[in-house]
Amino acid sequence: MRVATSQLDLRRASSLDNALDILRDRERTPIAGATDLYVALNFGTLVPKRFVDIWGLDELRGISVRDDILVIGALATYSALMRSSVVAERLPMLAEASGQVGGVQIQNRGTLGGNIANASPAGDSLPVLAAADAVVVLRNAEHERRVSINEFYTGYRATVMKPDELIVAIEIAAVEGRQWFRKVGTRAAQAISKIVVAGVRGPATRIAFGSVAPTVVRAPETERALGDGASIDDAAAVLMREIKPIDDIRSTAEYRLRVSANLLRRFWADTA
Repeated sequence: MRVATSQLDLRRASSLDNALDILRDRERTPIAGATDLYVALNFGTLVPKRFVDIWGLDELRGISVRDDILVIGALATYSALMRSSVVAERLPMLAEASGQVGGVQIQNRGTLGGNIANASPAGDSLPVLAAADAVVVLRNAEHERRVSINEFYTGYRATVMKPDELIVAIEIAAVEGRQWFRKVGTRAAQAISKIVVAGVRGPATRIAFGSVAPTVVRAPETERALGDGASIDDAAAVLMREIKPIDDIRSTAEYRLRVSANLLRRFWADTA
């Protein structure tokens, strides 16, 4: 049954400092584009009842380069990422992933910070960030800290983020190598991924998968095999031992395993 909005307690932050003060005083779930939250509300699965609305905090929307690091504000929308010349130049696989998130309405409201915080293993941007070794910038009312995206998730929809913290930005150092992204879903658009993959072929090959584990995952043994010069068939065999997908409503473990290996082969061929 749909959750009644009259049951929800919402405060609207007027500034980043105000948002952090609100989170310090009482535990609340940050809400911005609400693209995932409204789905849960509509299906009656929404658990939190107290929220802080941060959608109006324009100070978290910037996309810039500082000291050769791409800095993306947490409230940068997928549409903004698709339009950004800086993203196109430095992290084109993120622009490509953004263009495959939902429809135009979702792209206009969904934010990169929200996709990270939602912690879905099927999040389209997450393999990109994992393959790029992105850093999540967390802030509370007292201090700021940085956590590698590859250490951010601790389990299914679980993160190291504390209740009084807010994701304020994502930092990505220059990525050396050819970038690649691919999403496999039931249809070409507006579908949740069955498998989503991002990779970088360069001096240090990196590849990350979504929807094959409780969290987005890198495949370090496969990366090592490719780096050591293994054949792509041998590397695919390593990958099939390394990931442990499950059956769920969107696909089967066997399908995900085979398609992951096929995508690894495609990645290697396309980036040769």
